[in-house]
Amino acid sequence: MDYLIFQLYGPLASWGTPAVGEARPTSDHPGRSALIGIVAAALGIRRDDAAAQQSLAEAVVFGVKQITPGSFIRDFHTVQVPKRNRNRQYLTRKEEMGFSSDRLNTIISRREYRCDGLWYVAVSLSSQSDWSLEDIAEALRCPVFTPYLGRKSCPLAAPLAPRIVQNTGGLAEAFSEGFPDFFPGQARYLGTGEMVDYFWEGEAADVAVQDTRFPEDDVVSRDRWQFRGRAEYHARIKEAV
Repeated sequence: MDYLIFQLYGPLASWGTPAVGEARPTSDHPGRSALIGIVAAALGIRRDDAAAQQSLAEAVVFGVKQITPGSFIRDFHTVQVPKRNRNRQYLTRKEEMGFSSDRLNTIISRREYRCDGLWYVAVSLSSQSDWSLEDIAEALRCPVFTPYLGRKSCPLAAPLAPRIVQNTGGLAEAFSEGFPDFFPGQARYLGTGEMVDYFWEGEAADVAVQDTRFPEDDVVSRDRWQFRGRAEYHARIKEAV
């Protein structure tokens, strides 16, 4: 099996999960929707290009090696909203806020982030792919649109460093060489240890499944912001540092 592997690191990341009301939770690792978004941005595929988004979604299969999920932090925001009026629909934020202060309410929203997380990502291709691994690797080196870690406020803080590994026995072997440290004392600073987590779809070959999850992060339509469930396999294993 051939894989394209790259790394994701930043001081802040937010890997969104289904959100209701004022809460904007994060997963501890990047899911399928986030990874497709990163690759699509690098390739220059716009969110409203439904055909290209669908083609990319059918082309790629992901695996993630979580070196460390980082620390969990929660940010609070205050947002002004008008008092509820069932007989009126607001078309713009300006229209929504066009009232005197006594007709505005304030709500608190919560946004969750991972701080100083490090993840390795593996991409393999289906037989339906319109792109090669080389195409995607080159796009990650020189992306058309700026990739970010879940939110635009979460920029990358280390090179993606994409490279292709060929004829591997599976996911763990593809990640076996890792990546060079991008700052001195990296392992100590990030608190990485012997235990790592693998998350993947499809076949991993050399990693045994310990549990199966069903995240709602398989993109149906980015234009309508619709997603469906998928099977995601997980294993937590000990590896030499």
